[in-house]
Amino acid sequence: MLLALDVGNTSIHIGLFQGEELTATWRVGVEQEKLPDEYGVLLLSLLATGDIAPRDITACIIGCDVPPLIPTFESVCKKYFGIEPMLVGHGLRTGVRILYDNPKQLGADRIIDAVAAIKQYGAPVIVVDFGTATVFDAVSENGDYLGGAIAPGIGIASEALFSRAAMLYRVQLERPPVAIGKNTIHAMQSGILFGYVGLVEGLVARFKAELTGNVKVVATGGLATTIAHETNCIDVVDSNLTLNGLRHIYELNS
Repeated sequence: MLLALDVGNTSIHIGLFQGEELTATWRVGVEQEKLPDEYGVLLLSLLATGDIAPRDITACIIGCDVPPLIPTFESVCKKYFGIEPMLVGHGLRTGVRILYDNPKQLGADRIIDAVAAIKQYGAPVIVVDFGTATVFDAVSENGDYLGGAIAPGIGIASEALFSRAAMLYRVQLERPPVAIGKNTIHAMQSGILFGYVGLVEGLVARFKAELTGNVKVVATGGLATTIAHETNCIDVVDSNLTLNGLRHIYELNS
């Protein structure tokens, strides 16, 4: 079985593949202070919930955008599964030509998402990943990675609003009854949710104007479904896009 680890700034998405089938997934929070043994015990306990023994894991692949955590998870794979993990980075084949000015500046997740989107939905394609940041990536009709845009994630933007405005306070991220809020809670919910929808629609429209062909828009990440419910600009929500991208890259390099 292939253990795929998508390590982000806020959470770790864990996937277990039996061949091409994604048989189990988990999400856990990121704590940079945690030691490899702490993450190792956590992984073993998650696997145990599915009656999966460490010996059942035959390969590991890691996609990590938090450099200090790379040695941590490499150590976990070696110590707890006896496996040298495959680390997504420069030198691995992806099957995608990267036309970014400096490919070394690209986060691993952006390439992983692009690989999965091309494989599963074809090109041209726009990927919108709702994570700590909201990241937009564009792939041409020839399957070339062109670049994208990075915006503050809805959580970061909301937290800035709550912490910097003395008269405002934290609210639940829910759809308000109407866009014109009649009280402070609904006004903030409208600004946060519908404002973010406007950001997504605006950037997707600009990307489409610069791309050719029948462009598909794929959303992934924690708030993908919430945003997709409020707009017609997202064609597909795929919460496991990055995990499947890790599998594709592993298969290409093994």
